[in-house]
Amino acid sequence: MHLSEKTIEKEVVFEGRIITVRKDKAELEDGTVAPRELVIHSGGVCVVPLTDENEVIMVRQFRYAFGEPLLEIPAGKLEIGEDHRSAALRELEEETGAKCESFDYLGVCYPSVAYLTEKIHMYLARGLSFGKAHTDEGEYLDVLRIPLDEAVRMVMRGEIPDAKTQIALLKTKMLIDEGK
Repeated sequence: MHLSEKTIEKEVVFEGRIITVRKDKAELEDGTVAPRELVIHSGGVCVVPLTDENEVIMVRQFRYAFGEPLLEIPAGKLEIGEDHRSAALRELEEETGAKCESFDYLGVCYPSVAYLTEKIHMYLARGLSFGKAHTDEGEYLDVLRIPLDEAVRMVMRGEIPDAKTQIALLKTKMLIDEGK
C-alpha cells in the first residue's frame, strides 16, 4: 500500500456551523501510527464573471480570519450534498446580480491539502446580464469591474492573495489567450 494511509481512529474535537475539527490516527505504509488533524468542510464554489469587454466582476469584502478586506471573485459554501454547478450559479446571482448564457467548468482546487478537506469548484461565466444582487444576511461587499489583464497583473504583483481567485483568474486568462 505505497503512498496510502489507513485511518484507524477518528475523534471529533469540535463541530461548528461551517467546519468540524477531527483528530485521527492513521497507520502508515510501514505500520507505524501517526496523528492526523483535519478540518472537515463541505466545499465551495467560485465564479469568474467575465463581461463582453473582458472585465471581471469582483467583490471586495472583509475577511475576519485576516482582519482585512480582500478582493475576490464571487464565491460561496456548498451545503452538504448540494450540486456545485447550481450553487455557483446561485452565488453569481446573489453577489453580483448577474445571470449568464455560458457557464464553463474550470476544475477543482484543494486550497490546503495538508489538513483541510475543502474542495472548491471553479466556473467561468460569460454572456452576462444583470439584475439586482441579493446578498446573504450579514454579508457586506463592494462589487467592482476590473479588466481581466489588470486582475492577472494584480495576482502577479501579490495584490490578490486569495488562492481560489488567483487560480480561477489565471485559468480564465489562459483560456482567453487560447481563443476558447
